[in-house]
Amino acid sequence: MNYPFWEVPFLGSSSVIAIIAIFHVMISQFAVGGGLWLPMAERKALLEGRTDWMAQLKAHSRFFLLITGVFGTVSGVGIWFAIGLTQPEATSTLIHNFVFGWAMEWVFFLIELTTIAVYYYTWDRIPAKLHLAVGWLYAGSSVCTLIIINGILTFMLTPGDTWLAVAGTGAEASKFWNAFFNPTYWPSLLMRTLVCISLAGVWALVTGSRIDSDKQPALKASYLRWTTRWLVPSFVLMPLTLLWYLLTVPASQRALLTLGISTIGSGTFSQVTRLALVMIITSATIIVVTYYLAYKNPKDFTLAHASAIVILALMATGTGEQAREMLRKPFVIGRHMYSNGLRVSEVAGRNQNGYLEHSLWLNQGTSAHWAQGEAMYRGQCGACHTLTGYRALNKLLANRDRQSVGSLLTMLHEYKADLAYRKFMPPLTGTNEEIEALGDYLYAQASPNAPKPTTPSPMLKAER
Repeated sequence: MNYPFWEVPFLGSSSVIAIIAIFHVMISQFAVGGGLWLPMAERKALLEGRTDWMAQLKAHSRFFLLITGVFGTVSGVGIWFAIGLTQPEATSTLIHNFVFGWAMEWVFFLIELTTIAVYYYTWDRIPAKLHLAVGWLYAGSSVCTLIIINGILTFMLTPGDTWLAVAGTGAEASKFWNAFFNPTYWPSLLMRTLVCISLAGVWALVTGSRIDSDKQPALKASYLRWTTRWLVPSFVLMPLTLLWYLLTVPASQRALLTLGISTIGSGTFSQVTRLALVMIITSATIIVVTYYLAYKNPKDFTLAHASAIVILALMATGTGEQAREMLRKPFVIGRHMYSNGLRVSEVAGRNQNGYLEHSLWLNQGTSAHWAQGEAMYRGQCGACHTLTGYRALNKLLANRDRQSVGSLLTMLHEYKADLAYRKFMPPLTGTNEEIEALGDYLYAQASPNAPKPTTPSPMLKAER
């Protein structure tokens, strides 16, 4: 409650993160896979004496530089901006715990930006072996960024017992390596590596599709068929890797997936299950479409075909990343911090002393009771819900009377072991007075006949 609230109408702040992240993750993973693809393709061209390939690779490297070096960098900044506003406590934890990890990642990132620029602008200007060495330097640095970022991302799902034992003591950074090499680190690293390799092939199909089939049929056929083979490792190994990953995910989080799978017959899918099924279907479709369109009939492969494959890849990446995020529910950092930024260790104190005890962001323009309800909503509900848009509370609470709304909040406050909502919602904390204020506020949003405050509250103002 030491931060202002970032309220995004209709979409919700979490959706803003998701939209930016889906595009950024796809591009950043292409930066890793494509970084391996370029020097391997150049090496192949040099060994075979394919001058036609070299001209095509130069064009592809320009495309690669623009996509990864420009769009990837800008979207990366957007990610930091969005998560810092939406989840300031979680972002602060990641920065403080992994400060040296972030420093290492930035070093490799700067090497990436430098070497890819040098790689593109030195085509035909430096010896071929030296140019290839620059490509390998880029590839190595991009792989290092993946190795580092993967540790931080997997920490958020499975920080591990060793780190959790010191969480909140000020000694968290002393368990850096335990947090970094957490239970899901290795299967996630392998899974992301396979995705990176596949995306290298997917994006290379875009530039390959623009080769003139009439003027250079041999180049287009060899280029597209060699590129298509980059999708094979994922097709063969991804199911096993995904199974390994799921086995390392805590059973409480895995229940979100198994709940939907066990009820498929009745048509009751959990959101995680739907996302996982879409990811599997789109991934399989990419393999089939690429084989029949690019590998079997390279001459007829067009930019429209390549664009369709990129869209499928975006769907697979987006659903995969969202499913991974959903598996963390009800936490933003597993077993340490709930999705609303409240630490597990703080729950008892907030129930005893009040959630709003240290709030600096109570609205001074309305009654104290209404201001409490609004602040409770923004602090404990607003990270995942909106009032009228994404996961809209006015729809979820529609047709409920005030007593029914109160009963729901009571269940979330008591947070008993058999509560179904525990699988994906954090506990509701606060005093009885604060929870009563939240109930009145939510009921007023969902019911047109509910009493409203006499003074509008356009914004929250900090107490001075």
